[in-house]
Amino acid sequence: MTTKGHVYVIDDDAAMRDSLNFLLDSCGFGVTLFDNAQGFLGGLPGLAFGCVVSDIRMPGVDGIELLKCMKAQHSPFPIVIMTGHGDVPLAVEAMKLGAVDFLEKPFEDDRLVTMIEAAIRRAEPVAKNEAIAQDMAARVASLSPREHQIMEGLIAGLSNKLIAREYDISPRTIEVYRANVMTKMQANSLSELVRLAMRAGMLKD
Repeated sequence: MTTKGHVYVIDDDAAMRDSLNFLLDSCGFGVTLFDNAQGFLGGLPGLAFGCVVSDIRMPGVDGIELLKCMKAQHSPFPIVIMTGHGDVPLAVEAMKLGAVDFLEKPFEDDRLVTMIEAAIRRAEPVAKNEAIAQDMAARVASLSPREHQIMEGLIAGLSNKLIAREYDISPRTIEVYRANVMTKMQANSLSELVRLAMRAGMLKD
C-alpha cells in the first residue's frame, strides 16, 4: 500500500532503475520507472503528484533539459537529481533550474529516502493549491458569457430582480441562469458560490 506518495525514477541504466524500485517500494512509495525523460514528459499531464528522481546524464533529453521542460510547464513536481562523480558544476546548474537537491552516485539509501520525503512534504501544499486553482478556473470557463454575468451579479450581492433589470431579461430567466451557475460551479449555496469566486480570483479577499 502506498503511504508516502509517488516517486518517478528516470534513468537509462536498467540496474539502477531496478535497485531504486526495490528500495523505494520497500519504503512505502508508489514507484514508476522510466528509461528516458521523453517518456516521462509525454505522460506527465496524467501523472499524480510525486517526486521525480532523475539521472543527470542520459541520451536524448538529459536531466538539465528535463528541468528546463518542467520549469516551462510550471510543474509543481519536486526533482532530485542523481549525478556521477565530478558532476558538481552540472548539479549546481540543476539547482539553479529548480532541482530541490542532488546526490552523487554512489549514495546511501537513507539519504535518498530522506531527501524524497522532505521534497514531497514541502511541495505537496503548493501542488494542491495549484490543482484547486486549475479546478476553479475550469468551472468558471464552463460558464456561458451570460452565466458569467449572472454570477458576477450574484457575488456582488445583487438580487434576481436587479440583475434582471440590468440585463433587461425576466427574473424567471435569471432563476434558470442562476441554477445553471450553481450547478456548473458545484455550489450548494450563495455563500459557497462567493467562496468559490474568491478562490477563482473573481473576488479579492
